[in-house]
Amino acid sequence: MVRVSVLKDALKSMYNAEKRGKRQVMVRAGKIVVELNGRLNKRGVISPRVVIGVKEIEGWTARLLPSRQFGYIALTTSAGIMDHEETRRKNVGGKVLGFFY
Repeated sequence: MVRVSVLKDALKSMYNAEKRGKRQVMVRAGKIVVELNGRLNKRGVISPRVVIGVKEIEGWTARLLPSRQFGYIALTTSAGIMDHEETRRKNVGGKVLGFFY
């Protein structure tokens, strides 16, 4: 089976594991173990990838997340993959990968 989107498959497996009551899930693409701490309500992959600056993060947060303090937007930056809060603290922009809450 050919994988079209590794990120989409990873988010889907995290969502399914949470629905089954599992506390952790192993993502096969990079053999990453993800700890599930709470309920995962919604997840999504942004395609095509959109490059945003630090000043635009607030607008994307308002557009994708239900509130400012609930959920995360995953971004890939020159300093690695981070959530939107960490990119704001480090003052770097990047490409939006997806979101989950």
